[in-house]
Amino acid sequence: MHVTVEVVGEGTAEYDLPDDATYADLIREAGYHPQEASALVDGSPVPGDRLVDAESVRLLRLIKGGSTGGGA
Repeated sequence: MHVTVEVVGEGTAEYDLPDDATYADLIREAGYHPQEASALVDGSPVPGDRLVDAESVRLLRLIKGGSTGGGA
């Protein structure tokens, strides 16, 4: 299955996945751990164990690095 993935705020990439790939597999393929990103289909989160059934997916990173400036 060919899937277009938009990582919110970071860009878009395309992946070819096996037919039995899950959304957790897709997140890993995009270079993230399933605990640090959520897959969104039509604006709604989908469970990681669900088979990929959309041609276009948005990934929302849940964990990002913060500022180390230490300013107040």
